[in-house]
Amino acid sequence: MKYDLIVVGMGPSAAFLAYELIQLGNKKNVLLIDQGKNIKNRSCPIEKTGKCMKCKPFCNITCGFSGAGAFSDGKLLSYHMSSLGNSNDMYLGGNGGGYIKEYLTEEEIKDLLVYTDNVYLDFGADTHLEGLEYKDEIKKLQEKAAEQDLSLVSCPIRHLGTEKAHILYTKIQDYLEENNINMMYETEVKDLITDGDSIKGVVIKHNSSTETEEVYADEVVLAVGRKGASWLSNMCKVHNINTKIGAVDIGIRYELPDSVMKDINKYMYEGKFIGRLKPYEDKVRTFCQNPSGFVAAEVYDNGLTLVNGHSYKDKKSTNTNLAILVTHHFTTPFDKPIEFGENVARNLNSLANGHVMVQRLGDIKRGGRSHEHSLTNNSVVPTLKDAVAGDLTYSVGYRTMTDILTFINAVDKVVPGFAGDDNLLYGPEIKFYSNEIKLDKNFETNIKGLYSIGDGGGLTTGLMMASASGVKLARIISQK
Repeated sequence: MKYDLIVVGMGPSAAFLAYELIQLGNKKNVLLIDQGKNIKNRSCPIEKTGKCMKCKPFCNITCGFSGAGAFSDGKLLSYHMSSLGNSNDMYLGGNGGGYIKEYLTEEEIKDLLVYTDNVYLDFGADTHLEGLEYKDEIKKLQEKAAEQDLSLVSCPIRHLGTEKAHILYTKIQDYLEENNINMMYETEVKDLITDGDSIKGVVIKHNSSTETEEVYADEVVLAVGRKGASWLSNMCKVHNINTKIGAVDIGIRYELPDSVMKDINKYMYEGKFIGRLKPYEDKVRTFCQNPSGFVAAEVYDNGLTLVNGHSYKDKKSTNTNLAILVTHHFTTPFDKPIEFGENVARNLNSLANGHVMVQRLGDIKRGGRSHEHSLTNNSVVPTLKDAVAGDLTYSVGYRTMTDILTFINAVDKVVPGFAGDDNLLYGPEIKFYSNEIKLDKNFETNIKGLYSIGDGGGLTTGLMMASASGVKLARIISQK
């Protein structure tokens, strides 16, 4: 089989790449490949079974059309009414928003995000923007945070909701199919085909087959997302694709009462606290806040179970959950941040018999593990029902855990109750985008015709940034 362009992965970056090619009237014969299913056949059994079933061969939450976006809480950053400067730089530079700022100007990024936002609106995104109505109240909270050496970032967002995100991405999938974009589901890309310093295609294996086959193209785009970061790291080693050591975010998912977070939830919907507190001064931040949401489990490469959070438009809990992530930068001779994070996850999974682990903050304070009976009478009822009570400190390193606990205590002085004993820590939450691929201004690797976009190669983090990178690459390719 021969195509003009092959895209590995069908997450938001791949979907918006294909969408924009259609808008540009591009006549390329395009193939998108993903190891997961058509979005209409994707469903997570945990809502019926009450526990993660570790779907085979691949997790239905993280794999398939739109990637993890289909089951995310669907928060879309909007720049229609905000500046890219000052605190909003966290979304554009460093691991807070990927490294796309190294390749594009702020004005280019703003234009891309405004355009991408409008595409999402065309497909049914909520027209309401969170975080615009309470500027005075937000300013007071930011001043209070600054007293604790914390930054509190507010940025307008559109909240799709987990169930609405699934509907929206279904419309995008239908649109691509109607416009003759080829999509190959339930197919794993086993290898890249290179000839010297040029790409020639990929080696694939359908999930229902034991045989591999070769598919050819003069241009290949790697759009694998965080789920495929480990696979991508291996491909870079095998094919001598230039990379540099990135950071890895290791942390926990934190669950506490809506009543504690009521002001942040009302004024911002998602507030992002950032701090570099003593003794280590590592960057610690909150991420992916879900008011009245639900903690969720996801299965990644090598069968690792990680924790995440969802929030729906219609279904509500009485708890807010959010990630607390510590950014670790490693220097030579160590160059395996992904493997480091995987080891943390593997150890916690082993202690929790393959599940996510949960622990009361009060139990950590007293130096003890949590037990099922202590959770039974806990005022904060876990929304992830199959999480196993245990002791996160057995696997989460001393430095990381010290950073997290110090951060929780600091935020508590801004949001009273944030350090409540009954609040819950779930682990592990790890963001695998630390394999940063070296690209030129056209997002092209040192292998001619091989490009990288989205979260997996470190270019972006998050739905909107990934989508925008796909739009940009479509424009680049169309001009060739």
